[in-house]
Amino acid sequence: MSADATADRHHYRRDVTGFGVVTIRPVRPDEDADLLHGWVTQERARFWGMREASRERVHEIYAYLDSLATHHAYLVHRDGVPAALAQTYQPEADPVGECYDVRLGDVGVHLLIGPPVRVERGFTGALFGAILDFVFTDPGRLRIVMEPDARNDKVLDRLRRTGFRAGPLIDLPGKRARLHFLDRPAAAD
Repeated sequence: MSADATADRHHYRRDVTGFGVVTIRPVRPDEDADLLHGWVTQERARFWGMREASRERVHEIYAYLDSLATHHAYLVHRDGVPAALAQTYQPEADPVGECYDVRLGDVGVHLLIGPPVRVERGFTGALFGAILDFVFTDPGRLRIVMEPDARNDKVLDRLRRTGFRAGPLIDLPGKRARLHFLDRPAAAD
């Protein structure tokens, strides 16, 4: 975790120089369902797999995730404005865990950047960096596993530029995915 960040297991605050204050807190299904429904049903979120979901279904899904000890959903803010939805999960408790050899310390991550307030160069990289920092605040997390849709070229490119290494193609319910892995940075120890 960087020196300008504070975190506990489920909350995070980091002042990212030149970008703003990034805060991360658990999704509150009753409060956040309208916002999340607006995001996940947009064409730009087609790889999220919820384009046709009703507001009630979105609430139901995030209430269910909130009940699990193995999966967590977070709302990410930049300077108080909602900016992204992040999810973490234990791969051994998820279908992805059946598709590769899960290691001790693996954590799965899903990320959906919200619709931009305005197009801003460097926005996704800065936000993603803070989210990765948050994920690695838990010292038991040694490797991040992501499994984006194999057709999602923008995300695949972002992962490569961030230092993830590509793994095999896998078949998951509803998608063909490309596994990607990022080892815990040595400086994070």
